[in-house]
Amino acid sequence: MERALELMREKAASTSLIIGVFLFWELACLMLGISDIVLPRPSQIIQALVQYWPAIWPHTYQTLYTTLVGFGIGVVIGMVFGLAVGSSKLAYDTAYPLLVGFSSIPKVAVVPIFVLWFGAGTVPAILTAAIICIFPIVVNVATGIATVEPELEDVMKTLKASKFDILWNVALPRSMPYFFASLKVAITLAFVGSVVAETVASNRGIGNMMMIASSTFNVPLVFAGLFVLGALGVGLYAIFSIVEYRVTGWAHRKDLAVT
Repeated sequence: MERALELMREKAASTSLIIGVFLFWELACLMLGISDIVLPRPSQIIQALVQYWPAIWPHTYQTLYTTLVGFGIGVVIGMVFGLAVGSSKLAYDTAYPLLVGFSSIPKVAVVPIFVLWFGAGTVPAILTAAIICIFPIVVNVATGIATVEPELEDVMKTLKASKFDILWNVALPRSMPYFFASLKVAITLAFVGSVVAETVASNRGIGNMMMIASSTFNVPLVFAGLFVLGALGVGLYAIFSIVEYRVTGWAHRKDLAVT
């Protein structure tokens, strides 16, 4: 009971701090006379959200769709590469340098290539979201597999376990905390990839909407788009945090709440 009250107080304190940031933002804009073309007040952004919501919603759905599809593709590919890189020295020496080099390329530079191959629209956004979240998944899964305690492997070998048995029963469960940590990073990166592609090569999505709004100097609508993206990112991050705690609760301290 005391722990629950303490957690409630902590949540109330963090919520109050967040509200305080927005109140400071509102008052600073009013007191300094900052134009909404430079920095709109939170109240103006909320007003834009309410006013333009019927137009914002289709773009929100499009961005969420492309992000989740691209994220799903990236998770599958990243998991496969992570298993290979973490369990094979040859795969590590071959694939890891290629992954590092590809990850170093700005993703906005590959969007025009996707447009040439697939045309402007949804596909480039999905592919950009996918490739941007592959690398953190590969790195974390490979790290989880490669750092399995040698003692556990020795015990499995004495039980006549094959390499697949060790991978499936020891290495893969051992890598789950790393895997879910990478998912929380990858889902936020997937939004970045989708929005980047939408600003370059799409006529739908939050990124496209923000580009049109900025061209007409409707800055409150631009910030409304940022707020929507932030809310989607926080929501999906929270979902994966809850799933992580349910699946890998054994790897967390029992007195900690879901973060």
